[in-house]
Parts: sequence; C-alpha cells; structure tokens
Amino acid sequence: MFGGWGATARRVDLTLYTDAYVIRGAAETSQRRVSDILNHSDTDFLVLVDATFESHDDPKLVHRATYAQVNLSAVLFAVADAPADSAPELRTPKNALASLISIPPFEVAGRVHLLPEHELRAALAELTGRFLPVTEAEFWSDRIGVPRTKANMVAVNHARAQILSPFGMAPGEAGVWAGSGSAAETAEASAEDASEDERPAGA
Repeated sequence: MFGGWGATARRVDLTLYTDAYVIRGAAETSQRRVSDILNHSDTDFLVLVDATFESHDDPKLVHRATYAQVNLSAVLFAVADAPADSAPELRTPKNALASLISIPPFEVAGRVHLLPEHELRAALAELTGRFLPVTEAEFWSDRIGVPRTKANMVAVNHARAQILSPFGMAPGEAGVWAGSGSAAETAEASAEDASEDERPAGA
C-alpha cells in the first residue's frame, strides 16, 4: 500500500460485508480512511489480522482466524470501526450529493462527494474509483434481516453497485427510491407536507 512520504503503518479495525459473510478484522496500513485502505491496496486482496467470519445464513456460527486473505472483488462495502479523516492538505473540495445505492442484498444511503462546478450528469459520469466513500451513511438489508445501521463512512464497491441514484434534488423528488430508505421517506414526507400547505383552507 502507498501511504505517502513518512507515513507509518497502524492497525485499523474494519468490518467487510459480502453477499455471504460479515468479516471483521484489522488491517495494517498507513492510510487514514477506509476507502483509501481499499483503493490503495497493491493487490486484489486484503490481509486481515484476528479475523472473524459470520455467515448471513447463520449469524451464530462464527469462524476465527489469526490471518485471513479477503478477495476485494467479493467485498460489497466496508466500514471502519473508528472514524478517520483524510489529512487536511489532501482534501479536495467537493459537493455532497444525497444518494441511495443498491448493492444487493444491501441498500446504502448517504452522501456521495462529487467534483464541484459540474452539471449533475457529467459529475456522475466522472465518478470513478474502485471503492466510493459514502459519508453520513446508513445501510441495511431487508432480504437477509440486517437492521438499519449508521456509519460515519461506508466504502462501497463501485463495480458491485447496481444503481447509484441521487434523491431529494427538488421538492417532492424521491425518484424510484421512494420509500426504500429513511432519507427517501423523509423527502417524500416533506413533499406531502408542502402539498398540504398549498391546499386551500378547509379543503
């Protein structure tokens, strides 16, 4: 991994979600953010220390390993157990776009950061990176019974995501995701409230 000049490795606790397992362990890395840890890996695999594997089919069955090699292409998204931010000198000004991401069997809601001064279609077309950072995030899966869970940042596997859709772009605009997530429900409720305010008195 590339950590920059003078960077020292440290232990970062991670939780990785695949379509079959929840994998917990620690990565030795000089990176600060979970998205950087995954994007700057020199290989297609990530080695975790003190790993545990929990099957979605049987959460009570937990396997443990001192070391484990995880195939990054199988990772749907990852969460760092402790928040970490990028160094101030490395930050690029971006616009935060409220979005919903379908990455079966999960849904992820949060803010995707796009380059400013771009028309939305062009900004989405330029959204690249193996793992996309989503801040102020919430993820869940009704299909496999994973409750809504909040996270400061979720790193989503771009290649595994089926749909990334902005929502709340205008009053009443919840799009195809209406009712799918808490933020979409909030946007829809706000639109209904606005409609009620516009009704004549006594209607």
